[in-house]
Amino acid sequence: MTLIIKNVSKKFNDFTAVHDVNLEVPKSTMYGFLGGNGAGKTTTFRMILGLLPKTTGVVTFNDEPIDYSMTNKIGYLPEERGLHPKLKVWEQVQYLAELKGMKKKDIATELDYWLKRFDAFENKEKKIEALSKGNQQKVQLIAAIIHKPELLILDEPFSGLDPVNVELLKLAVKDLKEQGTTIIFSSHRMEHVEELCDYICIMSKGKAIVSGSLDNVKDDFGKKDIFIEGEHDFEFLKDFEGVEDFKMTKKGVKFTISDESYAENIYQNVTKLGYLKRFQVAEPSLNDIFIAKVGEKHE
Repeated sequence: MTLIIKNVSKKFNDFTAVHDVNLEVPKSTMYGFLGGNGAGKTTTFRMILGLLPKTTGVVTFNDEPIDYSMTNKIGYLPEERGLHPKLKVWEQVQYLAELKGMKKKDIATELDYWLKRFDAFENKEKKIEALSKGNQQKVQLIAAIIHKPELLILDEPFSGLDPVNVELLKLAVKDLKEQGTTIIFSSHRMEHVEELCDYICIMSKGKAIVSGSLDNVKDDFGKKDIFIEGEHDFEFLKDFEGVEDFKMTKKGVKFTISDESYAENIYQNVTKLGYLKRFQVAEPSLNDIFIAKVGEKHE
């Protein structure tokens, strides 16, 4: 395991912001954190990085505690952007990259590569304050990844970006993972986490209430959605054992079963009606799991 978070808690006086979090993040995987405002995601990130002292617990990366000596191996995109408005783009990135131990020649090469890749090369000589929020975000992400970190933490990396730029950044993050970077990120967008992440952690009120591989989390949830379409009356199915949230649709019905084992009986009964255009047993969405576990919608 690359990153291990063991019994980590954070108290501010009498308030417990993070309570006894235990997670393992395998090397070269993407780990998504979900949770509403105040759930404890950013506080956990800051403790991983050593920016905030832990009240209890240990964080290790490659079996070593994270301290200042690891700075050059780690990249961090904070939720609160921190660029200097009066600096030019190349000046800002060069300054931050030099702090990570890079040489000016390598910085120039990598900066040109990433600016072109993010369709922002024309901004190289512009001051940060002259850029749109989206382009400032690209610059800050470049600063976080230019030194090719082994561990990358991204706090809401896609917030405020239009769909085209979200896709540009998503592809970059995927490539970094393929090249061996271990990536942790938080997002308010369930579909981004579902698309990108191998592992997830759902946090609520400082606790990690669900964690593990995305496939296992869905399997452990148990519930499945069933979609049936055809020219038949399916209303009799709402009284079957295990059926929940039964809804009629324009083409048929949609409902949830409390466990996949109920699907076979439903299938056997519904196929007796004749031809079906569709019978699908679908995995629950992350949004469904979040609502069930946390008791609220994730906006």
